[in-house]
Amino acid sequence: MTQGSALNPESSAVQTHLKILQGVIQRMAENSCACKFWCVTLVSATLVLVARTENPEYVLIALIPAALFLILDTYYLALERRFRNSYSKFLDKLHRSELASSDLYAVQPSGAASSAFARSLSSFSIWPFYSPLLVMILFAWYMLGR
Repeated sequence: MTQGSALNPESSAVQTHLKILQGVIQRMAENSCACKFWCVTLVSATLVLVARTENPEYVLIALIPAALFLILDTYYLALERRFRNSYSKFLDKLHRSELASSDLYAVQPSGAASSAFARSLSSFSIWPFYSPLLVMILFAWYMLGR
């Protein structure tokens, strides 16, 4: 097929490509959810262990998994947004009948990684989760230090 010829939206190649993109987007969303789950698990376990030792300075160890999972969760959210952008561009080309066969074999995120990460870091799905978690760690540090 030449670059100028459009593909049929009902073709199995187009439908398969869309399913692949949807699967990747779904996996990124699941990874983000898993980050939150494991973050709560590790921070809680750390705080319980530190409370048993009664050393308040060790509470700050819980900041390590919280910070690492914050970065990882932001990374997955940024990737998810970039793949959704790729999905939207693919659909735009499909609806404008500009889709060529060369568009089918590239499943990669579109957009700048650094700007997507920065936007994701300030996302509503990041800060309402990690802010109270960080406040809880600092509160535990304060309470154990009394």
